[in-house]
Amino acid sequence: MDCMKLQKTRVSVCAGLALAAAEALFGQTTAAPAFEVASVKPSPPPTPGMLKVQMGGDPGMVDYKNVNLRTVIARAYEVKEFQISGPDWLDTERFDILAKVPPNTPKTQIPAMLQNLLATRFKLTTHREQKVMPVYAMVVAKGGFKPKAVEGPPEGRIRMTIGPKGYQMSGPTSLGALSGGLSQMMDRPVVDLTGIEGTYQVDLEWVSDGSEGAGMMAKMRGMAAAQAAAGGEAHGEASEPNGLSLNGALQEKLGLKLEARKSPVDILVVDGAEKVPTEN
Repeated sequence: MDCMKLQKTRVSVCAGLALAAAEALFGQTTAAPAFEVASVKPSPPPTPGMLKVQMGGDPGMVDYKNVNLRTVIARAYEVKEFQISGPDWLDTERFDILAKVPPNTPKTQIPAMLQNLLATRFKLTTHREQKVMPVYAMVVAKGGFKPKAVEGPPEGRIRMTIGPKGYQMSGPTSLGALSGGLSQMMDRPVVDLTGIEGTYQVDLEWVSDGSEGAGMMAKMRGMAAAQAAAGGEAHGEASEPNGLSLNGALQEKLGLKLEARKSPVDILVVDGAEKVPTEN
């Protein structure tokens, strides 16, 4: 097509056609990042009173076992689980996911690959919005922040357990990751408002004051009780001796405290998803 011979009123049409032809010729449209191959299957029924979740894998692989879809969505969209609004089965249905990452792919692309996988296999659709909701604001307490920075990745490897001394958290972590971990245990989200960057060693022990009632720790206690009723050893069940509350432990060990507030929270709303993934 000779654009020079077209009338002025048709120049924009010619330019648009030329641009479309160039895109087709040079392949300017970029496909969404995807795994080389992926297997998604419903997990086998768990052993009564025991729930084991694996999220790891060899280099170049994503290997998730017995994960619920809320956890995978959180990884894919890089949000906390409390920021996801959707049907109850996002927590109850569990899946095994094994996927191969293309060679030389940076880790930063894996969330986009998970998004592609969720859209392809579960027909997941979402949108984002803000919602004002009750939260715990994690702030610096009187006396100042106490820990010293340690070497380690910002996400760290924090461990959460229930033991003979009550609730425990330990490991190197950022305060953002700490607030995320606490959010999974508490009856409302924990928002990090400290403004403190870096990685710090966390060693906390506390006894329940009831604020953990709706979180992950309550689920762990329920599983432990079920295991004990079945004749197994209740590793997850905590005794509750006299000791610090969570806020007391945070102030004594880290120089932090939690304040009940209402705050706008970014929410990822699940508009649609299928319980049964499409065939591999």
